[in-house]
Amino acid sequence: MAPTPPTDAELDVMIRARLASLGIDLDQLPPGTATDPETGSPGRDSVLASLRSFVRGTVTPLAAYQLPAPAGTDPEVAKAISQQAAPMLYPSISTEWRK
Repeated sequence: MAPTPPTDAELDVMIRARLASLGIDLDQLPPGTATDPETGSPGRDSVLASLRSFVRGTVTPLAAYQLPAPAGTDPEVAKAISQQAAPMLYPSISTEWRK
């Protein structure tokens, strides 16, 4: 059974909680979708809509990422390979010591 996607309200709660853990309070933004003419700050509703779109379009593909296994690899070995850490920006730093 496939998981049901979260509702907008559920995503809003998750986004607000995540931002609050970083010290960001969305209630500081002006209400609605209109930008504040004095500061240029975006409206709270437009920020939440943008963040919901980001979460829906980014988190699932990132969570589904698996390291590619070489051709002909046994499926059980490929499964173990997929559990390794994600690729690094500078892999030589962590791979050189394994030789």
